[in-house]
Amino acid sequence: MTNKITIFDTTLRDGDQAPGFHFLRNEKLALAKQLHKLGVDVIEAGFAVSSCGDFESIKQISKEFGQEDVVICSLARAVEGDIELAAKAIENAKNQRIHTFIATSDIHISGKFKKTNGWVIEKARNAVRKAKSYVYDVEFSCEDFSRSDLNYVVQVVRAAIEEGATTINLPDTVGCLAPLESYEKIKYVIDNVRNSGLDAIFSIHNHNDLGMATANTLMGILAGARQAEVTINGIGERAGNTALEEIVAAMILKNVGYSGIKTEFIKETSEMCSQFTGHYPQDNKAIVGKNAFAHEAGIHQDGMLKDRNTYEIFEPKMFGYESIQTFGPRSGRNALRTKYKQLGYSFREDEFESLFIKFKAFADDRKKILDSDLIRLTSDKFSLCG
Repeated sequence: MTNKITIFDTTLRDGDQAPGFHFLRNEKLALAKQLHKLGVDVIEAGFAVSSCGDFESIKQISKEFGQEDVVICSLARAVEGDIELAAKAIENAKNQRIHTFIATSDIHISGKFKKTNGWVIEKARNAVRKAKSYVYDVEFSCEDFSRSDLNYVVQVVRAAIEEGATTINLPDTVGCLAPLESYEKIKYVIDNVRNSGLDAIFSIHNHNDLGMATANTLMGILAGARQAEVTINGIGERAGNTALEEIVAAMILKNVGYSGIKTEFIKETSEMCSQFTGHYPQDNKAIVGKNAFAHEAGIHQDGMLKDRNTYEIFEPKMFGYESIQTFGPRSGRNALRTKYKQLGYSFREDEFESLFIKFKAFADDRKKILDSDLIRLTSDKFSLCG
């Protein structure tokens, strides 16, 4: 039997950090409600110490979900003041989580902190202990895990678990890992921590700087992680994060885990996120891009008309979408004939062949063909020179 994977959505925190993607307070609340409807397990509502507005947004979301089972989370650095404010922001939620973090790579320890490895371990211990004094559910992250010494990470993780951390997050903060690397690094840490007699829920949080966030998350699950940190439409810092819709679809197709996501609400959630940010997914974006279930090439269109499984690996309705056929110079006879029937037209074979030749010549000079163009092509008065 496959494992239940906790879906930790950080659209309202990491997604909100993307340049030009900031959510206003009323938008955050509306999207939090939509995420709950979608079925996410954990909503990272923000970073309480980052601004008064973010603190108030988290507080408002926590009140809204005061009686709901969804976990409401605030991020906090491994700093006492951050943790105190995070606890205050989420205090009205039924299920509360504080997510605290500190970097574990030499680049950060010596370059940013200008401290020692021992100092980081002590900061991690103190942060988890402080968070634990407010809530049972504490997540600890090793920032820049992907560039950290693995044996050192094991030491830090063990210290965090000893202080009461219930979830350990191993993020590829800069999106530099390839899938096999991700699998090997995560499995190494999980195995070594468990071999020491300690355990927790292990989580992955991948950025998409090399376009591998979803693949790395899938490999992290195969390596033993039981929480995936994601955003709607894959939004987030720089090139973004693992997209919720992509990893959920991959888990279903590859049967590597299951979640509580109600996939039929993915379309409306994606659209709400886009409306609020003003940024829409690229047309060829998996699952939620407008071309994800569109077919234009004649060979593909003919296959789809005969059996949709020839060119679709999912039923689009699973995610709230429908298959569509668009038309261009590579479209074929069968699809064009079917389209005309849908528009209420029928032709003798010789008439259709003449129309098809006309259509091909017309399509070669157009970026997009509308139904109105197809109708116009049927007119005797239509001229390619007109």
